[in-house]
Amino acid sequence: MRTRKNDELRQITFIKDFTKHALGSYLVEFGDTRVITTASVEEGKPKWMDKEDNRGWITAEYSLLPSAPNTRCQRERTKISGRTQEIQRLIGRSLRACVDLTKMPDLTITIDADVIQADGGTRTASICGGFLALKEAIAKLIANGVLKENPIIEPIAAISAGIVNGEVKLDLDYEEDSSAQVDANIVLTKSGKIIEFQTTAEGEPYEQNQLLQIFNIAKKGIDEIIEKYDNM
Repeated sequence: MRTRKNDELRQITFIKDFTKHALGSYLVEFGDTRVITTASVEEGKPKWMDKEDNRGWITAEYSLLPSAPNTRCQRERTKISGRTQEIQRLIGRSLRACVDLTKMPDLTITIDADVIQADGGTRTASICGGFLALKEAIAKLIANGVLKENPIIEPIAAISAGIVNGEVKLDLDYEEDSSAQVDANIVLTKSGKIIEFQTTAEGEPYEQNQLLQIFNIAKKGIDEIIEKYDNM
């Protein structure tokens, strides 16, 4: 049962340097959803990129611990599911959108998002934690002289929203998400530019004014998340 207001985020926590060996790492908590995000750096760029291409690259991998959902899921040992592919592509796209890749030539940064407990919003929590891990890794690369300047254009954050029982609500937990009439995942920059706006009617179609309500409530939440970044 939801005890917070429709436009209120769950309790959010970011714990820095959660792991020892990654160049950047955070434990991210959105309510009962918990995700470990790490940033690892390798020299070189993907083989598919042209030799003349002077950009670096940012990619992402996402996984669920078998006991993370309310019923055990199988480990994806040899073949990843369509859902996993979709989520890790979303994380990678989102992070590349906030970076000038030409300022990190011949480097590949991999963001790993490992969900240890799932209660809705795992992909959006992964993007927020992934950005913070990326930011930390880049700061260390600059300090070590590997990068000459900061390639991050501006911060990004992500949040879920939707229509549940006819009402627009922010930051859906699993119970709300599983019964939502409309489900959305939104990724924005600090200045309010749209990176991703995934909105799907799970049942009946919804109205244009409801779409705007979803966007506005998501922007409010994302502004609050980015303010939390700034105050860390």
